[in-house]
Amino acid sequence: MSGERTTPLAGRVALVTGASRGIGRAIATELAARGARVAVNYRSNEEAARSAVAAIADAGGEAELAPFDVADGEAAAAAIAGLVDRHGRLDVLVNNAGIALDGLILRYKAADWQRIVDVNLSGVFHCCKAAARAMVRARSGRIVNVTSVVSAMGNAGQAPYAATKAGVEGLTRALARELASRAITVNAIAPGFIDTEMTEALPAAAREAYLAQVPLGRLGTAAEVAAAVAFLAGPDAGYITGHVLAVNGGLYM
Repeated sequence: MSGERTTPLAGRVALVTGASRGIGRAIATELAARGARVAVNYRSNEEAARSAVAAIADAGGEAELAPFDVADGEAAAAAIAGLVDRHGRLDVLVNNAGIALDGLILRYKAADWQRIVDVNLSGVFHCCKAAARAMVRARSGRIVNVTSVVSAMGNAGQAPYAATKAGVEGLTRALARELASRAITVNAIAPGFIDTEMTEALPAAAREAYLAQVPLGRLGTAAEVAAAVAFLAGPDAGYITGHVLAVNGGLYM
């Protein structure tokens, strides 16, 4: 896309879930910059997804829309099968879609718990299962799951979110063992406090309190998370699998 950038993912097809904004959009943009044709998944924000696709195209990359709810197993399977039918392959899957519904456990609603599980954990399972079919046939593939620093360190008011992200890390390791014989790697990225729309909405005092815990003394950027994902999705990470890469400025060691 930009003049002197290498394109190690040229000819590859990638799917990024939850890619209409924030970290997901940055990941889609970075993979496209490295040569991949990227399917930009979204559930409801079509305008933002179209904007992401247009921005990638304007920069010389290739992208397309991939609308489906990751929590709907049948919809995810059909969408991924359609993507494979159109392009004959799926080389990279990035499971980024996720939601956070914060609240103390004594007041937490069962319906909210189930929605977080459906999106954050079951959604990853649905997409991995569908993508693995194509990758196993090709005897090649990269799966990168986006988790969170809270999966390891915990966070008050985020028990369901932390539980699902920890679950994704367990799923990552299990699938890494299961799919390794087909030359498919499965890894995860665990971001810390990243500068996104969500963190921008925090009160100034809350932001300062979080920053005080980060040894590097600043927020991470979506581009830094995207670069880590792109590394694990690329040829240089061929001997890395079952790994959770922390991108957290030292927040948790």
